[in-house]
Amino acid sequence: MNAPRFLRTLSLALGLGWATLASAGAPPAKGQAPGWYRMPLGDFEVTALSDGTVGLPVDKLLTNVKPGQVQRLLQHAYLGVPLETSVNGYLVNTGDKLVLIDTGAASLFGPTLGKLVANLKASGYQPEQVDEVYITHMHGDHVGGLMSGGQPTFPNAIVRADQREGDFWLNPANMEKAPDGLKDVFKGAQASLAPYVAAGRYKPFDGDTQLIPGVRAIAARGHTPGHTIYMVESKGQRLEVWGDLMHVAAVQFPHPEATMQFDSDSKAAAPQRKKAYAAAAAQGYYVGVAHVSFPGIGKLRTDGKGYRWLPANYTAGP
Repeated sequence: MNAPRFLRTLSLALGLGWATLASAGAPPAKGQAPGWYRMPLGDFEVTALSDGTVGLPVDKLLTNVKPGQVQRLLQHAYLGVPLETSVNGYLVNTGDKLVLIDTGAASLFGPTLGKLVANLKASGYQPEQVDEVYITHMHGDHVGGLMSGGQPTFPNAIVRADQREGDFWLNPANMEKAPDGLKDVFKGAQASLAPYVAAGRYKPFDGDTQLIPGVRAIAARGHTPGHTIYMVESKGQRLEVWGDLMHVAAVQFPHPEATMQFDSDSKAAAPQRKKAYAAAAAQGYYVGVAHVSFPGIGKLRTDGKGYRWLPANYTAGP
């Protein structure tokens, strides 16, 4: 066989071989990359941590809405029900302190959540390094991660929450009086906080409080009796962590008046949400939201009578 013919034959054989390999089926790998997202904030470093997602029947949970309004708004955003809802926490490294805001659900909400600690480790930190844990409120998807295997997940941390929040959820008498549907919420809060209370590492505060340089608590009561948001600030750059100030972006940004069955006092929660929206849009700072699609960091702009969510532009870091 002469050289040109040999090369053509070899090329054809190799081509057929690659075609055969390319057509071989591969099973779906499934899963996602570790759920953390990091961004600078002045001299601070903020790491969003995913605890996972959970499907919620938001069409049945949202209140103060018109018939069919929730479904229409979800469809407009190419979403449906149950709505796959993110659960996010935020780790703030100030250089002097490592602070975690909310801890995820651990085992309190089923198998699709409970990933926050693994993602914290994947992001380059260890639970033992966390100095302080700030709780927005004591629902299970925010405090469940305080415990792991019957032991405190963050053994060196001080845990802080509003005094009213602890007085309500950690009081056995309140649990006894609560409707059956709420008793598990009390149990989850009490079990999650118990080792920190016993060790003297639970330090409540009262309302608006400067906790450490660059991080302050702001009372935003309504969703729960002591619901709190946290403002993180460094060199004029700000991020306000909202907890459960809102739940469903596709509905509650365009319609801030929409409330949630989970609210302890919806009439108090709605004005807190509107106040926070207006301030964030007017001042242009970042917000971190527990139940907006991970990483849940973005800014707001006014849009008619509502607001438009602008997710943070992706950065690969410094």
